[in-house]
Amino acid sequence: MKKSQIWLLTVVMAITFGALLYFQIMYLENMVKMRDGQFSENVMRSLYSTSGYLERQETLHFLEEDANTILKADPDEDFAGQEDNTDWGDTGLGISVTGVEDLSEENTQGQLRFPSPVQNVGSRYRNLQEALRTQYLYQRGLLHEVILTILHDSGKRPVVERADSTILRNYLTSELARNGVELPFGFAVFDTRSNLIYSTEDFQAIPEKDTYTVNLFPNSDTHYSLTVGFPTKNTYIFSSVRFIIPTLALSVILLVVFIFTIVLTFHQKKITEMRTDFINNMTHELKTPISTISLSAQMLEDESVKKSPATLRHLAGIIAEESKRLRFQVEKVLQMSVLDKNSTSALSFKVVDANDIIANVVNTFKIKVERYGGTLQFVPEAPDAEIRVDEMQFTNVIFNLLDNAVKYKRDDVDPSLSIRTLDTLKGKLVIKVRDNGIGLRKDDMKRIFDKFYRVSTGNRHDVKGFGLGLAYVQKMVSIFGGHISVESEYGKWTEFTITLPLASASRTDTLT
Repeated sequence: MKKSQIWLLTVVMAITFGALLYFQIMYLENMVKMRDGQFSENVMRSLYSTSGYLERQETLHFLEEDANTILKADPDEDFAGQEDNTDWGDTGLGISVTGVEDLSEENTQGQLRFPSPVQNVGSRYRNLQEALRTQYLYQRGLLHEVILTILHDSGKRPVVERADSTILRNYLTSELARNGVELPFGFAVFDTRSNLIYSTEDFQAIPEKDTYTVNLFPNSDTHYSLTVGFPTKNTYIFSSVRFIIPTLALSVILLVVFIFTIVLTFHQKKITEMRTDFINNMTHELKTPISTISLSAQMLEDESVKKSPATLRHLAGIIAEESKRLRFQVEKVLQMSVLDKNSTSALSFKVVDANDIIANVVNTFKIKVERYGGTLQFVPEAPDAEIRVDEMQFTNVIFNLLDNAVKYKRDDVDPSLSIRTLDTLKGKLVIKVRDNGIGLRKDDMKRIFDKFYRVSTGNRHDVKGFGLGLAYVQKMVSIFGGHISVESEYGKWTEFTITLPLASASRTDTLT
């Protein structure tokens, strides 16, 4: 699959997942808002019902109080004015005929008179209507007088009596339950200046955003407010929409898996491209010495060449040099198998003197450096350089670092390489390999130890390799129990630092 197709698939899937998550989050948010609105509506309905209940209870209190006052009054005083107009002797109903006839007119004292039976129907109907209207106005006046008395006297009652906490809690509990709200709550009563009159113990710990307020006794001269709070409101709201959360979590998991798959795809594609480049490069690197050896062999078969000892020696030297080069390339290829294996069973560990091995490698490699007009210096500053490694693999590590330094030399400056061994760390051997080559950029320093990665050399095409050298070096140093790092200044120098445990320190740890 082409990279453009992978990017297109990535963009489409990213937009799809993004839209899916967006709609799920919006749906969850709307569900939370809807549940919160329903909850608030049920609570406020309960609070308004409670406020009305308290007003009705107060009205009932004053009506009962007035009724008790009337019942306790003297009955002789209430009916003294009726003795002259009532005859209790002739009828069993206690009303005389004369009294009924007298109701046809209104007396001068404002008493109500009903129409006389002897009047005609029209007059009696009109008089009856007038009597009922007069009675209605009279009773309405009495009712207004009672209401005014309630409004005047209610403000004199303490609010703790008007809104008893026990009655308030019980009625609130029943009303909230009737409206589907069965949560623990706390409440408080405030005056017009928001001064606390009384509250439950847990009310102060309830956030203000989780409280609801309604006015108490709004039709009286004194106003109070009732505030109710629910400490577990948020838990209740989110628990009602918890069925959406698993789907949202599954979508997030799918998004993470998708991102991981895309990253893995690009990584695998990059490795595939590197392997392809490696095979092409390896084919070229192996083909060149083979062709040279084949050509030299053909020339040896020529009779004229056989008669010239100088030509024979020259061709023999070419064959030997190209064979050595071919062997080196094959060794590079074999190093890849070491990188792909985590097993150390094929390695032969023994205690060696690092100074001696490095000195041998320097003596061999110095010829190649001097061919380019450069210098290679070895400074063994570490008195104790005994390490436990595989001798051949450790030799290849040093050789790869030196070969890498020559490979990336600058054209305008003769190569200058140096190796030092230090004992600056207790129980550790420090090996520093420094060159004055083209240096490394920051991006290259992050990836220089990756397998198949090769540093860009611009327009230069003489730099050959498989991108395995430094990956192999890091792998071997790690197997030896050490660490490798790199420092560089682009265009000026590069320095690799290898830290390995000394054999003496390893023995001490084993004994301990």
